[in-house]
Amino acid sequence: MMRDGASESQDDMGSTTPPTPPARGPTTSAERRSELVARSRATRQTACVAAPDTIRVVLCDDHVMVREGLKRVIDGVDGIEVVASASDGAEGIEATVRLRPDVVLMDLAMPGVDGVEATRRIAAEVPETSVVVLTSFAEQTQVLDAIDAGASGYVLKDASVDEVVRAIHTAAAGDSPLDPRVARAVVARTAGADPFAALSDREREVLSLIADGIPSKTIARRLGITEPTVRAHLTRIYRHIGVDDRTQAALWAVEHGMGRR
Repeated sequence: MMRDGASESQDDMGSTTPPTPPARGPTTSAERRSELVARSRATRQTACVAAPDTIRVVLCDDHVMVREGLKRVIDGVDGIEVVASASDGAEGIEATVRLRPDVVLMDLAMPGVDGVEATRRIAAEVPETSVVVLTSFAEQTQVLDAIDAGASGYVLKDASVDEVVRAIHTAAAGDSPLDPRVARAVVARTAGADPFAALSDREREVLSLIADGIPSKTIARRLGITEPTVRAHLTRIYRHIGVDDRTQAALWAVEHGMGRR
């Protein structure tokens, strides 16, 4: 039996280890799509571990029982906190501008300033806040009006508690939670339209970088904008191209020739 020292001496004297071949990047569209999915999953897992901050929510609904019920449910969920409740759109706008929450749960039918107008003004004044419509209306007109006003998501009031909580998490992460019944209206509207025509130059820049797997923080530095502004661009991009999260947007962009060539 050889001693450790003899073994090490033999290694020093002659054995050569073949050089490790250089890492090969993805070369086909299929490989790039696989890489994007894997990178997105890894990014989300890392974000879940490294983001202990509480998601701050404003409720906006004219029914007291709905507001109180939602507050009890949401405050019982770890990592989410209701920071204000509003009984109409005007109060919702004021609370959002003052508190800068991560997410607003917005009803549509309210006296005075309705949910669509409140969403439009919040999107303009506090673009880093995601507005998720929570309503009983599933008609295409109401859905598209809210989405066009800048809503990040649309959930119906017959959703389960888990679905509402998941929508809050999804919106806070910069994605767009859409009830499947609502998604059909969005897809029907975008089906025949040219999505590129609806994108601004800046949105195309952001989408191209998403296709390359660049994280939002890096995109913000590269383009000289804030990370919340990147998230606002992503919300509009999702709406224009008919997807509801970052992975789908990246895959869509790759399939349409965007990103690295």
